[in-house]
Amino acid sequence: MTVAALVSAVVVGLVVGALGRLAVPGRPTAPLWLTLVVGVVGALAGSVVARLAGANGQGFRLVDVVVQAGMAGVGVVLVAATAGRSDSA
Repeated sequence: MTVAALVSAVVVGLVVGALGRLAVPGRPTAPLWLTLVVGVVGALAGSVVARLAGANGQGFRLVDVVVQAGMAGVGVVLVAATAGRSDSA
């Protein structure tokens, strides 16, 4: 993985984390740092998945960015949906 691919994943993860935070209606239950970290981790995982699927991982290719954004978005949605929930009755 090149430096450009890492920078791409971090930027995409931060953007998706911030946008996911804005998309949640009402008061957010997950802290900002958590959504940003989950976005970056999801985007890095997306880079790995794209690389394993055959993309060459050379940075800002459309396929890489789409997979990064998709994985980051899924992670942010899961965190936003489950954060602050208590299953105890």
